[in-house]
Amino acid sequence: MVTFTDIKKAQELIAPYIKRTPIVQSSLLNKWLGHEIFFKAECLQTTGAFKLRGATHFLAQLKKQDILPKHIVANSSGNHAQAVAYAGALFNIPVTIYSAQNISAIKAAATESYGATLKRFDTRLEADAEVAIAGQQPDTVWIPPFNHPYIIAGQGTASFEALKQTEDIDMIAAPCGGGGLLSGTIIAAKAINKHIQVVGAEPLAANDAARSLREGRIVTLEHAPITLADGAATPSIGEHTFEVLKTIDAFYEVDELDIIYWTQWLHHLLKLHIEPTCAMTMQAVVNWLSTQTTKKRVMVLASGGNISQLSMQKIWHQDRLSNIPSLHLAKHI
Repeated sequence: MVTFTDIKKAQELIAPYIKRTPIVQSSLLNKWLGHEIFFKAECLQTTGAFKLRGATHFLAQLKKQDILPKHIVANSSGNHAQAVAYAGALFNIPVTIYSAQNISAIKAAATESYGATLKRFDTRLEADAEVAIAGQQPDTVWIPPFNHPYIIAGQGTASFEALKQTEDIDMIAAPCGGGGLLSGTIIAAKAINKHIQVVGAEPLAANDAARSLREGRIVTLEHAPITLADGAATPSIGEHTFEVLKTIDAFYEVDELDIIYWTQWLHHLLKLHIEPTCAMTMQAVVNWLSTQTTKKRVMVLASGGNISQLSMQKIWHQDRLSNIPSLHLAKHI
């Protein structure tokens, strides 16, 4: 099990490689919701997402042990692919990424621009199967997207950093794909202050984590999910992340219209390029805040900012800014 000490050590190891991303707010959003909302802008991280934290921590750990490989492989829908490609270049190691055909075009282009070789497969499950085989080759290391202690500890540095930047946070919220970021958030937040609530969000169309938590076992989706929150379109969480996710305070499934709504509004209010995957977290925040009786200070991990042109067209197909954010938008699926 990953500990808070692991996260603090990870922070020290990756400090030379990552940005200390800022905390931003919207006074209008705070006024409309009646609470203080802070955003950890990991969309401004190098490669455009928090994923660089886990990837660089993984390789920094191998370097520390003097066991860096000659080849790196990874499977990803985009942000992890870019992170591993960039981290591999930092450590001068060739990288091959295994991905489904529906990888975001902008994420695919960025991955290749960092020097990685990209291999595409019809489905995410096929890509996952092939990378497992490739990872068994000599002098090769497979860096998984979420289900590894080094990855969880690395991703946990985002919330650790955020909670050091802003005091007296009552709740911290993050999206859930495979659960690496959310698991790391739970570990860091509860160690810093056991009273901090941790809330997760997941697309209703890719709700393997929610189903897993309800059923008490890891549930794998039968088909590749179709969701604008492509960073959370994983078929299942892992055994490492599942054990931590079991301790979460609240978890919400978010439908596609709400994902679109909050992506539009966060772009407008924060003037930042924020992915649908992390924008959906705001619906979970509103759901949680609607159950509170006192004013709260909330931290939202704005986990990434890589969006394809096609996704942007879908997001802005209909303008939803006429409907002002309020706690009346709360839904409890």
